[in-house]
Amino acid sequence: MKNIGIITSGGDCGGLNGVIKGAALMALSKGMKAFIIPNGYAGLYNLVDLPKLTELTAERIEKIHVYMAGSEAGNSRVKVSKIKDDKKYDRIKEGLKKFGLDALVIAGGDDTGSVVVDLSAQGIPCVHAPKTMDLDLMPYSVGGDSTINRIAEQLRDIKTTGRTHNRIIVMEVFGRYAGHTAFRGGVAADADAILIPEIPVDFDVLYTTIRDKFIKRVESSDVHEGTATIVVAEGLRDASGNELVDMSSEPDSFGHRKLIGAGKYVVKQIEDRIKADPEIKAFMKRTGQFVAGVYEIPEVRDLRPGHLVRCGFATAVDANFGLEVGAGAVELISQGVFGVTMVSFQTGKIQYMDVKEAIVQRLVSPADVELYETLGVSFGRKPEAAKVESTKVTGVPVRVY
Repeated sequence: MKNIGIITSGGDCGGLNGVIKGAALMALSKGMKAFIIPNGYAGLYNLVDLPKLTELTAERIEKIHVYMAGSEAGNSRVKVSKIKDDKKYDRIKEGLKKFGLDALVIAGGDDTGSVVVDLSAQGIPCVHAPKTMDLDLMPYSVGGDSTINRIAEQLRDIKTTGRTHNRIIVMEVFGRYAGHTAFRGGVAADADAILIPEIPVDFDVLYTTIRDKFIKRVESSDVHEGTATIVVAEGLRDASGNELVDMSSEPDSFGHRKLIGAGKYVVKQIEDRIKADPEIKAFMKRTGQFVAGVYEIPEVRDLRPGHLVRCGFATAVDANFGLEVGAGAVELISQGVFGVTMVSFQTGKIQYMDVKEAIVQRLVSPADVELYETLGVSFGRKPEAAKVESTKVTGVPVRVY
């Protein structure tokens, strides 16, 4: 193996530049050359038509900063198997041959990993670096920690507005059908309630919890100010179990439509109950807020930071992990190991797994939810009694979300 291509695919997030830099630096250390294949799988498909590729020389690598989110290589949402070209794999192989690329390091999530499986089946050597801010792959994935921190920061910041205006804040965040980032980000920001796809929401229970906390905070304040916060994963389902999707949007090449409306749906559920609750009018009067026909009930506002939870800067966790899995992917290539997903590269040991196994969706553990319910966080249901087992371990256990 002399030359490798580096691809990032799917959504942007913190840590991707760590993967690129780790792979490029490891390649240099082994006397190999690394090249960026721009714009994800679209770039791979069109590789044969590109006039040149950017080589990641020592000088070029200096311009890649692991603390920056986004990707120096660019991303696209293209599923190779859906390309309407019977000779697409031959075209890709011609592009690799044109630039003398012997293997690929590909960073991406489950959709990206499914393409890695296809490419491997076509005899194209590649190693998968796990990347998804959703944290729903089997190993830890680049982007998760950065996104969790962004969610926590933004919810923490918006509380100043909530307290100033005595509002209930509902923040909808990415995560699709897994609630990991909403869960962990909400916990880190002291959210009062966290609604995730894994747990059906009883809105009567949710409303009572939020109302009681909100009223207590405002009434106990010497200036009658307070707020309550709810974090909602975008993949939340409605009361009938239906997905909240924008049916007017076109599905992408992986069959996903835009998820939209979870936050607004939760706001509507709370507002309907506030308007029907006779206790609210009395509360507004007791705290000197009630103005007939103008200001009779507290405001419930939704916030959707969207791509702001992906952008900006990578956390130290993702910068480190990105470097490790990028470097580990090239080490595996040098050993002739292909068609696998990097898990970790620590203490001189590389761990990897089959891509098909790695991209099996991993949801939030009920046991973790029960723990935080015990600690007072609402998940929109009557709290479950936590079941706890104690186990003695040897060595140093690895912490994975």
